[in-house]
Amino acid sequence: MLAPDGTTAFVNAALEDALGLSRRALRGADFCPLLADPGPLRQALAGVQAQDFAALRFAAELNGPLGQPLPVQATASLHEPTGGVLLELWPLHAQARHEREEHLRAQGEAHKELIRNLAHEIRNPLGGIRGAAQLLELELPAPDLADYTRVIIREADRLQILVDRLLEPHRHPRRMADVNIHEVCEHVRELVLAEYSHGLQVARDYDASIPELRGDRDQLVQALLNIVRNAAQALHARIAAGNARIELRTRVARQLTLGRQRHRLALLLDVIDNGPGVPRELQERIFVPLVTGRAQGTGLGLTLAQAFVQRHGGIIECESRPGCTRFGVLLPLA
Repeated sequence: MLAPDGTTAFVNAALEDALGLSRRALRGADFCPLLADPGPLRQALAGVQAQDFAALRFAAELNGPLGQPLPVQATASLHEPTGGVLLELWPLHAQARHEREEHLRAQGEAHKELIRNLAHEIRNPLGGIRGAAQLLELELPAPDLADYTRVIIREADRLQILVDRLLEPHRHPRRMADVNIHEVCEHVRELVLAEYSHGLQVARDYDASIPELRGDRDQLVQALLNIVRNAAQALHARIAAGNARIELRTRVARQLTLGRQRHRLALLLDVIDNGPGVPRELQERIFVPLVTGRAQGTGLGLTLAQAFVQRHGGIIECESRPGCTRFGVLLPLA
């Protein structure tokens, strides 16, 4: 919050952290010199006071604590109760992450409706096909023809299992309890190492100070297992060579916005592998149902993981390049 002359009336903790200065040091000081180019802010202050516009948005750079500029998107608007100017500064990386999160959430909601409608349209015909195949099998003149009806029944059952898996995140209420995320990580680690006993290293880098979170342990285990197993499957060449590596890393994120809600503390759980990376053409669609880059994949593992995490108010992000892929699970703590 700035006074009409540009002096600082109030700053929040996020700006203190970005500048490396305390509120006491900033209060009453001219804010303009804290920007690499103060010209746009001075123009915004004059324009707001003259009521040329209600709000003005512009790009700027904050002078960081180590002399490194921090690019931000700035919005200056009149704060009518005080007559001052409300200056909102969004770090560009945070703004990009926020827009990406909104896209993933909107995508998830669209997928949920699509899956529900599609499942309803598939299940009824499946039941009829399976029942008709069973009745036909009883009327066949030659026993060897039953092989064909068994194929129909088996494939109908396979599709039914697929539909059930798609509906799984939305069927059962969450069983909320205090969950130790590191116990979840260790459980998943043991399961994956039992499946890939040779050629794969699963390293840990935990922050032991992270508190327990409220969640459904089974859903969190399934979400993390899907991500780690997906990483292991992408590492098949390195596993054969004996140099495959997955790292589970936990950190605390502070003052994070998830689902349009500001959280004082959040958990960041990274799953990092040294595989070939996600193909560029798939990176924007890896959470879409039935999209997969593997010939034997179903395209459901990451979709279900995202659905489980979103039910906990969190989000899964992905960054990938050849030799390093990171899936970051963000979950609110407080």
